[in-house]
Amino acid sequence: MALRNAVMAALLEGEASGYDLAKGFEASVANFWMATPQQLYRELERMEGEGLVRARVVQQERRPNKRLFSLTEAGRQVLRAYVSEGPAKPLAIRDELMVKVQCVDIGDTGDIEAVRTAVAERVERATAKLARYLRMQERMLAGRSEDEYLTTAERVGPYLTLQGGMALERANLQWGETVLKRLAQRAAALSG
Repeated sequence: MALRNAVMAALLEGEASGYDLAKGFEASVANFWMATPQQLYRELERMEGEGLVRARVVQQERRPNKRLFSLTEAGRQVLRAYVSEGPAKPLAIRDELMVKVQCVDIGDTGDIEAVRTAVAERVERATAKLARYLRMQERMLAGRSEDEYLTTAERVGPYLTLQGGMALERANLQWGETVLKRLAQRAAALSG
């Protein structure tokens, strides 16, 4: 998947500045696509050149003027074609922490502790992300049941991808807690 597809997916929510998109990316699509603000701005420029988005300038008095981007019909057609194309590529994981866990046995208990610290940091980040996703879910549902939301909301895609992000963070938590427990047992066995 190209970054432009994720940008166009984010623009389905409506017109946005590059800054708003960067913030929105963090809030709405970060559970499945990461991009730096610089990458987003470069991609928006390319997409504008290709006619996939249009920008309009909003005059501001005490700040620099800002450009608001929106999808063009050509952008919607490209996005429709992308959604309709064959199966998505399988998920490819490149996880540095997994490599460290794979190598945990190369040294002594100090290496185990270093890996435990890294896993504990992953658990902490996953806990924070899951809490943020749960707050987003609560805002989306706005007092409605999930079934009611899914049958009445204008768009359900953002909710469904949020569920995917929540599942990933729950899996990270479960895995991390198990690894921490097993590495503590391993360190105790090696030092005892």
